[in-house]
This record gives sequence, structure tokens and C-alpha cells, in this order.
Amino acid sequence: MTSTNPTSVARTSSVTARPSGFLGDLMSIAGRALRAIPREPEAILPALFIPTFFFVVYLGSLQDITERNVPGLDFKAFQLPVAIIFAVTGVSRASSLVTDIQTGYFDRLLLTPTRRLPLLLGLMVADFVLVCSLCVPVLMIGFGVGVRFETGLLGVLVFILMGGLWGLAFTGFPYAIALKTGNPAAVNSSFLLFFPFAFLTSSMVPLDAMTGWLRWVARLNPITYLLEGMRSLIVDGWDAEALGKAFGAIGAVAVLAVGMALLALRGRLKQG
Repeated sequence: MTSTNPTSVARTSSVTARPSGFLGDLMSIAGRALRAIPREPEAILPALFIPTFFFVVYLGSLQDITERNVPGLDFKAFQLPVAIIFAVTGVSRASSLVTDIQTGYFDRLLLTPTRRLPLLLGLMVADFVLVCSLCVPVLMIGFGVGVRFETGLLGVLVFILMGGLWGLAFTGFPYAIALKTGNPAAVNSSFLLFFPFAFLTSSMVPLDAMTGWLRWVARLNPITYLLEGMRSLIVDGWDAEALGKAFGAIGAVAVLAVGMALLALRGRLKQG
């Protein structure tokens, strides 16, 4: 019969889980989300197919007539930011968050020393990496049809950053829905929040060429200023006013959307 060393028992029982720190928790959640992306191509391919399809169709059907009616307009450069916005908007890990909620994995995370805020922010970090990556193939298509940046390589990087920040800001809406409802159908429909606003803006013609109520609505639409800021990097060079308005529009949407997501996370934690 073997005897147990009381000292070793005491030493073993004193071992406890220790928090890894805010940054460690953030990177752990983000890393898990990024590793899951290659296993779910069905969530990524539409984000590339849809903007590419519309970009090619618009160039083929509207380029000649638009450039004839708007002198000096480079329709390819005008449409590239629209394709980018369609590629990055609504792309998030919110659907996987719903799965975690339904399977109980999210509740099990709450039993660990993991800090609560990284449970959401870690997913958003993964989203930012993903949407910036999605900008690259769309940009390559733009370069392939002759789009060139007046601001050079640095302008291209700022362009990708703007697309990434917009995609990150918008993710607040699907995360808020996911945390509030835990319903995958509701999360999947969150893109409908963006779709009407994408066309109530200067997505097809410049703001100065619009008339009536549509021009008035477009002036109130933050996507208008985002598009004009991105276009300025391609056509005009470094336009501080246009870029300032674009980043301001991103910030305004981020405050609303991410604020809603944080409130929904707080409500979910209270339920847990």
C-alpha cells in the first residue's frame, strides 16, 4: 500500500488558475477567432464575390454614360471605394459568438479568470485583421483595371486602414444583436442595416451631381464622407478636410455601434 506525502498534497492543492492579463486574454480570444476563419470559407467568399461582381457590372454598364455626364470623372477610381465598403461591412465573428452562446462555451468562459471585455474586443481584433485582408484582393482588381493612387503606397495603406476601421466600427451592430438575442438568423440579417444606406449616398454619382431629397439624405449619411475621403486618396492626393470628415464618420458610427455592443455584453453578463 502506497503512502501519500502530505507535503505534496498541500503543494498540489495550492495550485490555482491565475489571470493572464488583459492583453493576454485579448490575444487568446483573437487567436482562437483567427484560427477558425480558414475552416469557414463560406463566411468569407461572399464578402469577396459580391463587391467584385458589382464592381465589374457597374464598370461594364455605367462607366461610359456616367463619365459622359460628369466631365472629368474617373468612374473606376470612383467605384473602387464602394467595392471596398461592400467587402468589409458586416464581416464579423458574431455568428460564431452566437454558436458559443448556444453551446454553452461562452458561459464556460465566464467561469474562468478571463476578463470580460476581451470576450468582445478579442473578436473585434480578429475582425479588423480579416477586413483589412479582404481589402487587398479588391484593391488588386482595381489595380488590374487601371486605378492608381495619387498618394502612392502610403495612400494605399491609409486606404486599407480606413476600410478596416469602418468594418471594425460596423461590427458593433451584429455583436450587439448576437449578445442580445443569441439568434443566428437575427445576426445574419444585420447586414440589412447597411444595405439601404449604401445606396442613399454618393455610391453611384458624385454628391454635387445629385438632386432633390436624395442629395439631402446623402449629406446626412456618414458613408458619403467615408467614400469621399477614400476617393480623395486615389484622385486628389492628401486632402486633410476630406480625410478628417471620413475618420470622423467612422468614429461616429463606432461610438454608436460599439457602444451598443458593450451594453449588450453587460446585459449578457448580468444574465450569466
